[in-house]
Amino acid sequence: MEDHLPPGLLEACIVVGVATEKLKEACQRYQQGNDAELPVVEAEVLQVHAPPFETRKGRAADGGGQVAFSRVQRRRSFIKKKERTAAAFPGESRPAGEEDAAPDISVPKDIDLVGLPQLCFPGGLSLWTEPKEACFHFLVFTDVFGNQTHGVVLQYCRPVQAFPETSLQQNGHWSRASRLYSDYGICVISKYPYYTALRDCLSCLLSQLKHCRITDLDQRVKEFSAKLALVPIPPPGDLHVVFNLSPLLIVLPSREDKYHPVVDLNLHLPFLCFQTRELLQIITAILAERRIVFFSADWARLTLTAECFMLFIHPLHWQHPLVPALSHQMLDFVMAPTAFLMGCHLSHFEEVSVETDDLILINIDDGTVSSSSSELTDLPSVPSAAAECFKTRRRGLQLHYDLDVSQQGSSTNINDLRAQRRTWQQRLNMEIQNVMLELILNIFRDVADHLNFEHRVFNSQEFLKSQDPSDQPFYKEVLESHIFHSFLKDRLNQKMDAYTRMEQSIPSETQKMKVTIDNIRRPTMKDMVRRSNSSENCANRRLGTSLPNLREVNQRSIPRQTSLIETPLKSRQKHIKQFKLPDFHPHLSHQYVQDYYADLIGLLGKAISFAPRENSYLLARYYYLRGVVNTMCGRRLDALSDFQKLNHTDVEIFPAELVRALVDSLQHEEQAQVDRRPELKRLVYRVKSSEPPADDTVQITNDLVRKFEMPKAPMPLEDFVTRVQQSGIVRDVGTIHRLFDALSVGSRKEVDPDVFRVFYTFWKETEAEAQDVNLPAEVMEQLDHSECVYKLSCSVKTSCGVGKIAMTQKRLFLLPDGRRGFVDITKFRDIVEVKTSSAQFLLLRIPSLRIKSCMKKEIFEANLKSECDLWSLMIKELWAGRKMADDHKDPQHVQQALTNVLLMDTVAGCLPPQKAISAASKLAYYDRMRQEVPTPVPKSTSETLKHRINPSLHLPTQQTVDVLLYTPGQLGKCDVEGDGNPRLWCALGHGRVVVFDAASWSAKHNCIQVGLMPLSCMLGLDQEQVWIGSKDSTIYIINTRSMSCHKQLTEHRSEVTDLAMEDRQDTYSQTLAYSCSVDGLVIVWDVSSLKLRRQFHLSCGKLTSMQLYNRTLWCCAHDCIMEVRKTGVVQRRICMQPDASHPPSHFNGFMVYLERDQIWTSCVDSSELCVWHCDNLQKPAQRIQLPDSSGVSCMLRVKNQIWVGCRASLEKDSHSQAVGKIFVVDVARAVVEKELLAHTDSVRALCSAEDRYVLSGSANLDGKIAIWKVE
Repeated sequence: MEDHLPPGLLEACIVVGVATEKLKEACQRYQQGNDAELPVVEAEVLQVHAPPFETRKGRAADGGGQVAFSRVQRRRSFIKKKERTAAAFPGESRPAGEEDAAPDISVPKDIDLVGLPQLCFPGGLSLWTEPKEACFHFLVFTDVFGNQTHGVVLQYCRPVQAFPETSLQQNGHWSRASRLYSDYGICVISKYPYYTALRDCLSCLLSQLKHCRITDLDQRVKEFSAKLALVPIPPPGDLHVVFNLSPLLIVLPSREDKYHPVVDLNLHLPFLCFQTRELLQIITAILAERRIVFFSADWARLTLTAECFMLFIHPLHWQHPLVPALSHQMLDFVMAPTAFLMGCHLSHFEEVSVETDDLILINIDDGTVSSSSSELTDLPSVPSAAAECFKTRRRGLQLHYDLDVSQQGSSTNINDLRAQRRTWQQRLNMEIQNVMLELILNIFRDVADHLNFEHRVFNSQEFLKSQDPSDQPFYKEVLESHIFHSFLKDRLNQKMDAYTRMEQSIPSETQKMKVTIDNIRRPTMKDMVRRSNSSENCANRRLGTSLPNLREVNQRSIPRQTSLIETPLKSRQKHIKQFKLPDFHPHLSHQYVQDYYADLIGLLGKAISFAPRENSYLLARYYYLRGVVNTMCGRRLDALSDFQKLNHTDVEIFPAELVRALVDSLQHEEQAQVDRRPELKRLVYRVKSSEPPADDTVQITNDLVRKFEMPKAPMPLEDFVTRVQQSGIVRDVGTIHRLFDALSVGSRKEVDPDVFRVFYTFWKETEAEAQDVNLPAEVMEQLDHSECVYKLSCSVKTSCGVGKIAMTQKRLFLLPDGRRGFVDITKFRDIVEVKTSSAQFLLLRIPSLRIKSCMKKEIFEANLKSECDLWSLMIKELWAGRKMADDHKDPQHVQQALTNVLLMDTVAGCLPPQKAISAASKLAYYDRMRQEVPTPVPKSTSETLKHRINPSLHLPTQQTVDVLLYTPGQLGKCDVEGDGNPRLWCALGHGRVVVFDAASWSAKHNCIQVGLMPLSCMLGLDQEQVWIGSKDSTIYIINTRSMSCHKQLTEHRSEVTDLAMEDRQDTYSQTLAYSCSVDGLVIVWDVSSLKLRRQFHLSCGKLTSMQLYNRTLWCCAHDCIMEVRKTGVVQRRICMQPDASHPPSHFNGFMVYLERDQIWTSCVDSSELCVWHCDNLQKPAQRIQLPDSSGVSCMLRVKNQIWVGCRASLEKDSHSQAVGKIFVVDVARAVVEKELLAHTDSVRALCSAEDRYVLSGSANLDGKIAIWKVE
């Protein structure tokens, strides 16, 4: 149990100084004149104070009650083998009656005391004739696993009590010359880097030690340590913990989130010490994992500066030794051959720089960066675009406190002054963190474009090629580092940290393009205009050079967009709350500690009762703190109750390991009490049913990061699919299968590795060369901003003159040689016919291509010679794709056709001419469909269908659309993303939710992960949250502003099948929501507090859905449909009617029309709708046939219509192609108005968009969403 407790503020408090005997010897030598100078003495550990601090007597007295858990249970012994005086301060006399037995000093197992004295006095320890000013410095300890512990050291001076046998006397008085002073160090060690808070704590202790007797020093330090051990660490969020340690109020700031470290130091210190160039050089050295040594004459400055830079590179983490303060005995550490970051006193600068090569030497005091071997010529520069943005951001930082408060008056209260300074520092720290995070984002933004998440591959070579040549030395060095490898793991695991949030808030142009299409990298007209306006040498670029002939041109990349410099950085407005701990009790007995915890629990209870119910974020922090304190007190059930409330408030801070340990430690009596408390019983059940796997195979898999490599052996189909997906060329499995057919040779159907290498090289060269295509300004003005040039021919003779034919996704046009402008040949949707012929030239017949357009009388003819057949294939494919897109209102068909065209071009370029056209023709998917399987779209479908979108666009295979939800926009309000547009929520398999902007139908969030099981229902509430029911029995709650899922309702025991909301009677009534699960359980929730209002269980088959009509609940189960009162009493029931002519079936949907006294029902395996009259529920009054249907899958009421989604069936005239139909039924006439051929698989979900549109989603063979107009 103790291994899972969160550590408190204090791990140990250690007193370091000179042992009495050694001090006595040093004083004797000095005063006898044996030492001309003040002697240097050896420091050692004098006292160790570590929790628990309760005395044995106190524990024995309370032995009958529960014993609190200790934060530190695994301990080792540290026995001082000397007299009792060695464990006390030198010169201290033993109290009367104290035994001479040496105590067994117990220290935490993870703390090593061997090198601690040297680190507490890194410059050495000596005696003084004059008292020194107290000073502080800071330490970082790192174990072999990379776990860090932090220390704050107070060095202060006390007079050495004279020893009678060595003292000199003059006239009966002690000689002033014999008065000596000795340094002592008090080191407070903590698991968290609370440097400022612990320094303030030691400052308070110092004020007490200055005025206390020597005999009280041990007790004062012990009491100080015991107080700090009682302080809990605040959970991640905006709640800070405050406690009183007279005369100061100490503040423990919380972490920003669970991935972010504690920030309790002044982040602007490096900005005061270094100029911009030096700051960027240091960051480069850290990212490149160089051997780095900081120097300063101030020991405190070393650790604070190093820790600032560790925070500056977040979310990247330093993976190597970190020793920011080396003592003079440890200087040989800088000879280590591996990467490290260390700190030395400035007096050792010359010694270190001479003895060791290849060190990056950083002088903090002078603000300089140099190298021990040569100049910094081998240290690459930060990418120029990121550096320029950082320079601008730095100029906007206000780094001087006095300038900021110059207009304010002076406070007479020290705590008020400290609070004012703290507020300023926290605001500045937040600004600096945003600036540094933006720098890291601008450096590594393009990494995401070269990641393959399915196979966990990073294509480093293509990433390097995409960068500006001047930036490539930086990336070549950084990409090989351990720190970058760890960063890649987090990106591939899709870690939602500060980096990801900023990346989503400031998307690049490439990411904006990928929102709507899975774009193959080609510059759009918008990119070309920006490039031509910013580039001075654009006139020197070759105009319209043929793509295959650009290999000799130097590679150029599209200017990468960093965040807009003129746009201020957006940061979340933090509303910091402070919770003040109760005053500490004066004694250390177990009973007083328990009384302190009781007071703390009482204060937390008051804070919870006064906190606004709607502020669940703050409530969660209070519940977490109270749960931790209850755990420390041994009140397991109360702790479990507090942690259970985190599901309703903020599940992100739920301590899963601690809760599991609490559950495992429950006694028999406590287990019996759990069984009598439903909420705890559910929690215990969920904890025990979600035990972690015995092996760590999943974790190992998630740590893999592969580099893309060329194959070395022939590839069968399965290996070829994986290799192509890893390469980033194509993701769609069907397209890869066709590519395999085109490239495979022989009867074994394998792709030769050399063929793949040539194919991959040709593809990437063509992709890179496309960046250099530059069109005249008057041509770009005539084209759409989104158009890209995908293919450009050589100069050929055409019916419109000599020139180069260009192909975009929308049209063909001619760039005439010798004159400006362009000739619009045709748009693909206007093509009537494409055929190849031959043109007479002298005695030769030259292959030519003839294109007929419905918009022009003349037929366009081009003598394309050897490229004629290839251009014919490509134009026909795009023509067919455009026609398919127009007929089915699905723009993705054009994108897929473009992919096919580019693959054709690459295949034709990498294979021998005699095989090229035959192989390329195997990729003509849409042209073959147009010729072999003509699928005319019925008029009713064409008129009603408005658009199609693909929620699985960024996935390798199509996914089933399980649930759809439309949420209206908010006029006059803007969410975090900057707009109040309506949204479409789409639930795919394995807990994945995709969110579309319903104004533009573009994807805003490609993946919000809610659990791992399929989702079954969704409900929008109050425009602030979306509830999602899952097959794992959990209701997940998404905040529509932050788009994060931090709340869960876990009261159901089986699959949650439906959600419904009750209309509010008035503005003051509470909003209630209903949820049901397949086992018949119905729960009523208070939406504002997420409390369970009531629940009841229905005796029926599998409960699948429910609806509220006029404040009456109607429920649909497999065997019946029930009208249920809010108390759970069934009023009426419709039962399944046995029918000998049909196989057994069950209900799967219903609609209630109380104004018509009708209930409409559907069954899974029935192709009819049944209409029941409310006064006769024994037999349906009417049956409506759904022609050529295999069963109903979903129903939706829109105005006076019922839209019915059906399971896939085989159309009679569609050559056995499955069709998922939608029937639109007129309720008044009880007839089918429309029959819509919606999808090529079963219709799985329907939803309404304000009764203006209906959206339908289908199973995975189709996997798309269709948008229909309601008439």
